[in-house]
Amino acid sequence: MSGDKTKFYQLLTKQLTSLLAGERYWVSNLSQFSALLNTSLEDINWVGFYLSKKGGSLVLGPFQGNVACVNIPFGKGVCGTSAAEKRTLLVEDVEQFSGHIACDSRSRSEIVVPLLAHERLVGVLDIDSPNLNRFDSDDASGLQSLVEVLIDSTDWPQQL
Repeated sequence: MSGDKTKFYQLLTKQLTSLLAGERYWVSNLSQFSALLNTSLEDINWVGFYLSKKGGSLVLGPFQGNVACVNIPFGKGVCGTSAAEKRTLLVEDVEQFSGHIACDSRSRSEIVVPLLAHERLVGVLDIDSPNLNRFDSDDASGLQSLVEVLIDSTDWPQQL
């Protein structure tokens, strides 16, 4: 399965690179990226971005899925913890994550990848699944590679 996922993420990286070619506006790129992941990943129920906000919190950005929490303080929940620690978090069972914020009670597992532009946190990519153990280290590596393409292909505003 690892080889299959590696090839899957390599193909997705090529698709994302092509999709973002010629456009550097951050809202458009985040929107396109979340739509690509929503149509390409199986067994997910939410995919999108939380963006850094002055004062040490995240605010809801472009996404695909049901309505979501709007503001998340750094250090709170999976997204806020990933942002505060500037590292990818893979949570096999969200109910076992202390302080998990349940925006959608159907979500059972989650992966969050920080967006670091020139070492500055501009936000996080958040993906939820209704299945336990949906994400693994291959997903983490693949999504981190995709985020690097997004970071390099996007002009980020100073306020993020």
